[in-house]
Amino acid sequence: MTCPLCMTDGGQLVWRGTQLRVIRADEPGFPAFYRVVWNAHVAEFSDLTQAERRHCMDAVTVVEQVLREHLAPTKVNLAALGNMVPHLHWHVIARFGWDSHFPAPVWASAQRERDSAQEAVLRERLPALDAALHELLERSLPSVG
Repeated sequence: MTCPLCMTDGGQLVWRGTQLRVIRADEPGFPAFYRVVWNAHVAEFSDLTQAERRHCMDAVTVVEQVLREHLAPTKVNLAALGNMVPHLHWHVIARFGWDSHFPAPVWASAQRERDSAQEAVLRERLPALDAALHELLERSLPSVG
């Protein structure tokens, strides 16, 4: 089986380190949907060493903090499923009371129609968010050996 996260970045690359990368996913209706993807092909979080697990969660935390600072979402969802793609990655998703699925998970049925105007306003803010995220990850995530 070929792994899409081994073959491609998995979305718009925001930052790449030695051990992991951060991408912005192209998920319709959820413009601020990010993933922290472990670069090596491992299926489970427990496959990592303690230092690697800390490094990974530090990256997840940085993404969450930047989303909160730049977008002030109603909530940030974190998930590591891997059922469809068994390659370790964390979903970090800014959620808003106006989004089509809120308060349900993004994978549930929609609760209302999408608000394309709100999505467009949010999308306009993403380049600055991505730049801030890149800069903070570059400064705060040294490589783990």
